[in-house]
Amino acid sequence: MPKVLISDKLSPAAVQIFKDRGIEADVKTGLAPDELKAIIGQYDGLAIRSNTKVTADILAAAGNLKVVGRAGIGVDNVDVPAATARGVVVMNTPFGNSVTTAEHAIAMMFALARDIPQANASTHAGKWEKSKFMGVELTGKTLGIIGCGNIGAIVADRALGLRMKVVAYDPFLSAERAKDLTIEKVDLDTLFARADFITLHTPLTEATKNIISADAIAKMKKGVRIINCARGGLLVEEDLKAAIESGQVAGAALDVFKAEPAKENILFGNEHVVCTPHLGASTSEAQENVALQVAEQMADYLLTGAVVNALNMPSVSAEDAPKLRPYMKLAGQLGSFAGQLTENALKAVSIEYVGVVAGLNTKPLTAIILEGLLKPMVETVNMVNAPVIAKDRNIDVSETKNAREGDYHTLIRVTVTTEVRSRSVAGTLFGGDKPRVVEIKGIPIEAELGEHVLYVTNQDKPGFIGALGSLLGQHGVNIATFHLGRAEAGGDAILLTQVDQPLTDVILEEVRALPQVVQAKALSF
Repeated sequence: MPKVLISDKLSPAAVQIFKDRGIEADVKTGLAPDELKAIIGQYDGLAIRSNTKVTADILAAAGNLKVVGRAGIGVDNVDVPAATARGVVVMNTPFGNSVTTAEHAIAMMFALARDIPQANASTHAGKWEKSKFMGVELTGKTLGIIGCGNIGAIVADRALGLRMKVVAYDPFLSAERAKDLTIEKVDLDTLFARADFITLHTPLTEATKNIISADAIAKMKKGVRIINCARGGLLVEEDLKAAIESGQVAGAALDVFKAEPAKENILFGNEHVVCTPHLGASTSEAQENVALQVAEQMADYLLTGAVVNALNMPSVSAEDAPKLRPYMKLAGQLGSFAGQLTENALKAVSIEYVGVVAGLNTKPLTAIILEGLLKPMVETVNMVNAPVIAKDRNIDVSETKNAREGDYHTLIRVTVTTEVRSRSVAGTLFGGDKPRVVEIKGIPIEAELGEHVLYVTNQDKPGFIGALGSLLGQHGVNIATFHLGRAEAGGDAILLTQVDQPLTDVILEEVRALPQVVQAKALSF
């Protein structure tokens, strides 16, 4: 039974999800780093919010850990590279609080347009300053959305309902998607020039850092209003302050800040700035949603291998997982086969997906092939860190897909290039779920790979099969299956035989000493 540690407060319903699915869940919140480090080795999964810091030190002590689930979007408290290096999947829940965050942006826009916080404080103070708080209507105004992903699209929908005009800048927004949303896709300078309100809904990356700066503000309409409920580093706070003081920007509504928690900030106290303490996801519905979502995702991964919303490996949906499962076994065997036969430094790996498999999500299959390939060289490799290890070792990895069927309705071929040679191995599925090797080094062969396999390349000459069978019999080695393939009569040949026990070095040396043998290796799967 998998075990999960819940180290930050989650809904009791999330805890129940783990238990209902047969996963043991321990709730231990408020742990000090040393306390977490002392117990983390017992668990397969770790469910957190923002309080728990999953550092490289913690991960080094987490010998059994397979997945970290963050109930929420941000993973600033998780050392994702360290988790990847140790083969730990890191998941978040990017959509559980989308509606809540979008609604907060709309609420902030209303507050900014009508001076609601300032008017509220004034009225509570016993003043009646009706003429002081002259706002603006949203109807007919142009809203510029920077980042039109899930949250941005919801904001656009709500804004259209308010009879606003919506323009959006997002390099990943297609013309078709913009048309579906009934908004206009524009470049950034056009958005700056046309928008009466600008709202930010983009992640913080090198490309988006300080996207609202003095230069950007100079391109905006005079009197523009800016809303940021995304990430603090998206705007330069000093430049925004100067623009508000000059009148270029009429006001700003900020839920996020460059440094958080923001106990002090140069924008605090400005009557034209509305501030909230990172409340975008702070509704009871959103907190419940992300908790339930992370529990379901972690349970799916631990029980079925389905990967959803992972930051460091390809996604495998619950629907795809059953379809991919037999291919994952085949991919693992092919990668392992190639890896166990590789004796020189790897330079490149080429993976071909042909027929039915070409139409599937092949990224997880490639990761598993690399895991099998690298296993003889890297003890701690798994499908999460295998692509990173390959990259670090300057191994060129390429994929090709061809949906057109060849000799088999579905086929995976792995070609490995070393400093000395290239060799390939290909496999398919029999009966839809039974992996079979069907080609080695271009030589046709049909073989099932068992736990213990003897691989031999030899010259195709009479007497070899009898000599090998006699040798194995003399050592009490029982043959389970026997598969042969050759390029042409009298040429190169390959033999794969399953045996019922591991082959000793003594037996292998005797096999290699047979006259026709070119190479002999014991493989395990």
